[in-house]
Amino acid sequence: MKVVSYIAQWRGIVKEAMNRTAIAVKFLCCLHITDNYFCSPVHIYGPSMLPTLNMVGDIVLAEHLSQRLGKVRHGDLVVVRSPSDPKKSITKRIMGMEGDTVTYFDPMLGDATRVAVVPKGHVWIQGDNIFASLDSRHFGPVPYGLIQGKVFFRVWPLDCIGVPGQ
Repeated sequence: MKVVSYIAQWRGIVKEAMNRTAIAVKFLCCLHITDNYFCSPVHIYGPSMLPTLNMVGDIVLAEHLSQRLGKVRHGDLVVVRSPSDPKKSITKRIMGMEGDTVTYFDPMLGDATRVAVVPKGHVWIQGDNIFASLDSRHFGPVPYGLIQGKVFFRVWPLDCIGVPGQ
């Protein structure tokens, strides 16, 4: 009789463990889908987006639907896979869409301005701080496929919470 009760008790424990594991797996799947396809937090730091974003680091939310639906526009802050270092993501502002002619100033060239035409399937991105930004002025237009998300809300630091740049 005791053996049967131990087996029944063991089965109950295993069943409870399986149920809790299933809940954890469902949660992690939901988190993965949300993070990769809908919205994810991004830590942004560095001087390239001053004064819009802080140099010591902001945490923003980036949604991943706009670039998939072709809904990014001039002036949007976007998170982009860096063309010069694919292990990194950078945050810049879209200054030109495909077909646009962009006139830009590169402080490394002195007072000279240059003109570029953004090819089909590309965007022109620049940091707000042109004196400390590695962007399209250095590596050219960026393929649309490198855009990972559009920044829509700053969550940290708390005194700057809200839509960046407003």
